[in-house]
Amino acid sequence: MDARLAQIEWICFDLDNTLYPLSNGLWQVIDRRIQEYVARTLHLPMDEAKRIQKRYWRQYGTTLAGLMAEHGVEPGPYLAYVHNFDVSPYMGRNPRLRALLTALPQHKLIFTNASSEHAHNVLRVLGVEDCFEYVIGVEEVDYIPKPDPRAYELCRAKTGVDPSKSMFIDDLPDNLKPAKALGMVTALVTQGKRRFDFVDYYLTRIEDLAVLFDIDLARVAGEG
Repeated sequence: MDARLAQIEWICFDLDNTLYPLSNGLWQVIDRRIQEYVARTLHLPMDEAKRIQKRYWRQYGTTLAGLMAEHGVEPGPYLAYVHNFDVSPYMGRNPRLRALLTALPQHKLIFTNASSEHAHNVLRVLGVEDCFEYVIGVEEVDYIPKPDPRAYELCRAKTGVDPSKSMFIDDLPDNLKPAKALGMVTALVTQGKRRFDFVDYYLTRIEDLAVLFDIDLARVAGEG
């Protein structure tokens, strides 16, 4: 095991497209619902709503942050519309993920730009909800999204995480920059080949974490 990893006491996980693959289709549904909410709220056609959605995401970190800043939109109804639906058609229990999380001795938390309710829904369907000591959604950091450094400071204040002894895992490179600046070890979940100087490790899927921490995933998952 890499010496840097031997010092890790906390592992901070993003949720969407990190604990499950983008290919399962859930994110496409969420993305569409965001566009629908923008179109309905701003009285725009869907193509214009999509353009606004992507601009706000690039400028503010989330579409919600842009809607709040530029239109005074209340976050509650937005989060309810975007996230409150059954996620079980897109994923199910993941015994390998559960085995991995159980085998990792570090403290674990979720830090997501989605609502904490959505996070709990996803974790429950995956069968890993009890593997995390904290679930920090956008509500818990005053609706300030990653990669705003203030969100990381608020997350740290609520959880007591020591960045110098922590690892941060996300599927978006920009969300790892503030984590690295705080002194955290960083890992990017990606299928791409691009490399970044603020990313320490690359995972094609979250289960690859087992290799970094010298965990025999087949054995702990009871396979074979």
